[in-house]
Amino acid sequence: MKLEMYQKIRLKSGKVGHVVEIFNDGEAYMIDIKQDDGEYELETVKPQDIKSVIVEVEKPFVAA
Repeated sequence: MKLEMYQKIRLKSGKVGHVVEIFNDGEAYMIDIKQDDGEYELETVKPQDIKSVIVEVEKPFVAA
């Protein structure tokens, strides 16, 4: 599976971040990870470092 820009992923290390750059058609990815102090860390990872892709689902809201 190839990732796309800005997809949210979980690394095997437990960190969660967004894809901000794709290298060589998916050989590696640069991930932007928000730290507990509000700062961001960039980390370059390979596909084998990725545990899962996090998918958000939008559902319609109906007022009662």
